[in-house]
Amino acid sequence: MPDLFSAFDPRPDAAHPTPAPPTERRAARAAPDLLEGLNPAQREAVVHQGSPILVVAGAGSGKTRVLTRRIAWLVAERNVHPGSILAITFTNKAAAEMRERVIDVVGNRAKLMWVSTFHSACVRILRADIDRFGMDKRFSIYDDTDAKRLMTLVTRELDLDPKRYPVRAIMNWVSNCKNELIDHESAGSHTSNPNEEVYAEAYREYQRRLVAANALDFDDLIMTAVHLLQAFGDLRESYRRRFRHVLVDEYQDTNHAQYELVRQLSAKIDTPDVTDPTVLVDPAELMVVGDSDQSIYAFRGATIRNILDFESDFPGARTIMLEQNYRSTQNILNAANSVIARNANRPEKRLWSDSGAGDLIIGYVADTEHDEAQFIANEIDALSDAGKTRYGDVAVFYRTNAQSRALEEVFIRVGLPYKVVGGVRFYERREVRDAIAYLRSITNPADDVSVRRILNVPKRGIGDRAVAAVELFAAAESLTFSEALDRVAEINGLATRSANQIAGFAEMMAAHRQLVAAGNSADEVLTSILSASGYLAELESSSDPQDETRVENLIELVSVAGEFVAAANTVDLDQEIGDDETEAELEESAPDDSLPAFLERIALVADADQIPDNDPDDDGVVTLMTLHTAKGLEFDTVFLSGCEDGVFPHMRALMDAHELAEERRLAYVGITRARRRLYVTRAAVRAAWGAPQYNPASRFLEELPSHLMDWRRTGKDLTSWAATSATRSSRSWSQTSTTTGFGTASSKPRGLSVAAGDRVLHATFGMGSVIATSGTGEQAKADVDFGSAGLKRFLLKVAPMEKL
Repeated sequence: MPDLFSAFDPRPDAAHPTPAPPTERRAARAAPDLLEGLNPAQREAVVHQGSPILVVAGAGSGKTRVLTRRIAWLVAERNVHPGSILAITFTNKAAAEMRERVIDVVGNRAKLMWVSTFHSACVRILRADIDRFGMDKRFSIYDDTDAKRLMTLVTRELDLDPKRYPVRAIMNWVSNCKNELIDHESAGSHTSNPNEEVYAEAYREYQRRLVAANALDFDDLIMTAVHLLQAFGDLRESYRRRFRHVLVDEYQDTNHAQYELVRQLSAKIDTPDVTDPTVLVDPAELMVVGDSDQSIYAFRGATIRNILDFESDFPGARTIMLEQNYRSTQNILNAANSVIARNANRPEKRLWSDSGAGDLIIGYVADTEHDEAQFIANEIDALSDAGKTRYGDVAVFYRTNAQSRALEEVFIRVGLPYKVVGGVRFYERREVRDAIAYLRSITNPADDVSVRRILNVPKRGIGDRAVAAVELFAAAESLTFSEALDRVAEINGLATRSANQIAGFAEMMAAHRQLVAAGNSADEVLTSILSASGYLAELESSSDPQDETRVENLIELVSVAGEFVAAANTVDLDQEIGDDETEAELEESAPDDSLPAFLERIALVADADQIPDNDPDDDGVVTLMTLHTAKGLEFDTVFLSGCEDGVFPHMRALMDAHELAEERRLAYVGITRARRRLYVTRAAVRAAWGAPQYNPASRFLEELPSHLMDWRRTGKDLTSWAATSATRSSRSWSQTSTTTGFGTASSKPRGLSVAAGDRVLHATFGMGSVIATSGTGEQAKADVDFGSAGLKRFLLKVAPMEKL
C-alpha cells in the first residue's frame, strides 16, 4: 500500500509543521483570543496536553465551544497539522457545524481535518482498504429496507416460520451482534437458546449473501472497519501515525464497536501482529466529551460503561468537570440536580449558574389529558400575550409520540401554531394513515388512492405485475380499481397465489362494508379491520421498538374513535328546546356515530394547511417532541407533560432498576432543556384502549424540591370524580394501569349495566348519578346527572364509564 501518511510527522507536536499560507495565518486567531471568554475549567480542557482527557460536560456547559477552541488551539498554538486531527460527532449536522466553527477560527487549513460521524469515518477507511478482506472497494451500502428485503429472502430459503421467527426480530439480534463485534462466523458460540441458534444460522446466510452482493449493511460499516484494524497491524499503525489527535463528542452514547474503534486508534494495545517494531506509534492524544447523566440511548446499543470506565480503559487519563451552566436559571438546575442525584453509582456533579435563581417551576395536575393540553395551550397564549416569550421559544415534551394527539387537537382548536419534531403529526403517521386508508376504502370503494395504498399492506404477496394486470382490466372494462378487484376471477394472466390473495382482500373489504351498512359504529369497524387485515398482528409480533410505538399510536386512534362514538351517543338533556323543536326531534338529530361521520371529523382535525411556518421574522411555532428527540436542544419555556408513573417513567421501566435509571436521566435531559421557565404537568385520568387509565404522579415529581415549586393546581384540587379515581389508583394501580389486549372486553367495557340511583365515573365528565334508564340490550341508555357538567344521556355499550 502506498504510504499515505508520510506527510504527517508522528510526534504530537511536529518540529517542522507545514507552514500555512500568509492569508490563512492572518485568518487564525492569536492565542489569547482562543482562550477569551472561557471559564477556568474550559480553559484547562482546551490547553491540556499529553494524557487522555475526559471532559465531563454537564448540560449547557459549553462543550461545543471547548471542542472547537481545542482544535483551533492545536492548530494555531501547538502547530499540529490539521490533517492529523480526527473529530467524531454523532450527526452530520453537528460535524458540519464544528468544521465551520473551526474554519472561522483558523482558516481553510481546517478543511484537512477529518470531522465526521463514526459511520462516515469508517466508510473512508473501508473505501481505502476493504480489499484486504477480498471485497471490492466499490461496495454498496444497504439501508434498512434493503437489509430487511435480503433477510426476508434468507428466511424463506431457510423455510423459517415468519410467526415464530419474525424478520425484524432476527435483524435486531444480528444488529446487536455486530454492535458487539460478533461476526457471523462466531455468532453460533454466543447463542443462549434454540431461537438464537436459528438467528445465528440466518446471520451466516445473510452475511454470505451480502458478501456475494459486494455490500455492507449499516452495522457492518463500524464492525468491518474495526476488524480491519485488528487484523492488519500495519494498517492500524498507519492510521495511528496519521491521527495524532482524536476527539469524540457525546461519548456517553457510544456502543462497544465505537468504543473499540476509538481504542484501536488511540490506546496502548498489544501488537503481536506487528513484527517490525519501528512502525509502532505511541497512542494519540485523546479527548472525549460527554456526560453520563445524559446517557439515554441504551435501546440503540449505547453503553454507559464506556464513559464511567474511561479512566481504567485509558490509564493516566485525566478528568475535567464542566459544571457551570450557561443556559438555565439556578432553580431549573437545582431541580435537575435533585432528580439525577437519586441515580446510584454516578460521578458526583452539580450544575450551577450565575444567571440568578429565576422563576419557580410551575406544576399542574389536570383531570384528563385534554385538560392538561388545554392548560398548556392557555399558558402559552398568556405568556405570548404578555410579551414574555415567542411561540418559537416554547417546547412541549412527552415520553411517547402517541401523547401528542391530545395536544395537537387542542392546539388546532384554539389556533395555536405548532410543529412536531422527530416525527409527523399524529394523523400523518404511517400506521395511522394506513388505518385511515382502510376506513376510506371501506366507505368509498371508488377511492383508488386509498385502495392501492393498503392492497399489499401488510404484505400479501400481491406484486407489481399483479397490480398492473388489475389496472389493465379496470381500464378495459371501465371499472374502478376496487371494482376490478371484486372481479379478479375474470382477469387473465394472474398467478394463482396473487389471484387468491386479491380475492381474499376483496372479500374482507366487502364484509366490512356490510358492517357499515348494518350500522356498526366507527370504533367497531376500525377494531375489526385492524384485526382482520393482519395489520395489528404484524406489528405486535415485531421486536422493533418502533413497531411498539406504532401499536401505541393505533391504540390511540381507537381511543379517538371510541370518544367520537361516545360523544355521538351522548345527549345533553339540559339543552334548550327551541319553539319549533321537540325533545324527540332533538334526540333524532343527535350527531352520527357512523364511519363516514368519523372520517369527516378526523379529516378536519388532520388538516394542517392553516398551521403557519416558523418564520424567524414572526412569533414562530410551538415545538412538540419526544424527550429523546429533545437531546441537544434548548428553549426559553419548556412544558414537561405526562409526568405519571407508567407514562413517564415508562411502564416497562418500573420493574427494572437499570431502565428506571435511564428514565431518570431522560428526565434530567428534559429539565435542562429549559432556559427560563419550566412547567411539569400530569393528568389524573388518561384514556387508553378506549377506557379510563389511572396513573399515580410520577416519582420524578416527588424528587423535585418543594421550595422550588409553584403548584397552580394539585391533586387536592381535582374534581371529586378525579380525586376518587386517584385515591383508588393508589390502592390498585398495578391492576388498573395494565391492559390485556387490543379490543378485549377487559380493556374496553361493553354493555355496562346500571340502575337509577347508581354512582358512575365517566372518563370526560367525572362522577355522576344515574337518574333514569331506557332501552334494552344493544340500545340500553342511561341519563346521568354530572352536577356542573349537566345531565347527559349515554348509549351504555359505548360509554367510557364505570359503575362505582
